[in-house]
Amino acid sequence: MYKAIGVIELKSIPKGVEAADAALKSAGVEMVSSHPSCPGKYEIILTGSISNVTAAVSHVTSRFEGFVIDSSVIGRIEEQVIKALFGTHAAERGGSLGLLETYSAASAIKAADIAVKTARVEIFDLRVSRGMGGKGIVMLTGEIGDVTAATEAGANYAKELAMLSSYSIIAAPHEELWNQM
Repeated sequence: MYKAIGVIELKSIPKGVEAADAALKSAGVEMVSSHPSCPGKYEIILTGSISNVTAAVSHVTSRFEGFVIDSSVIGRIEEQVIKALFGTHAAERGGSLGLLETYSAASAIKAADIAVKTARVEIFDLRVSRGMGGKGIVMLTGEIGDVTAATEAGANYAKELAMLSSYSIIAAPHEELWNQM
């Protein structure tokens, strides 16, 4: 069970590896993942108590300030965000579709958490970094009112950080579109 999640993205792979080591040594956190991502970024995801995750992320962001692209700490992360992040969440196709694209993995993960806590939606897909030029995409399904509220809440969060690329809401996607997604 994940208590809190910390996500840190750096613009250097060597500094990213060094930062991952520094995070693990700075506080009682565990590594969820640590790997290079597109294009030439390094992504670190940590878990532990909120205080330890906050301390580790703070330590890394101050020590590697010139290399940090984005970071986020999420306390009590919604379980479906974790499942979607690791590809183990299977939402049904149907209903309305909300799409939210960010410039970083950290902002996409936090926007997804905000979205699912805002309204009754399911994460259809959550992809970060790899094969997307370092961006993140969140796809939400549900009733149109819920999808609109959730997508806009996530978009507003990303926009405040200047990390929003774009978002769309499709009330009733065509069946062929669903089949291709």
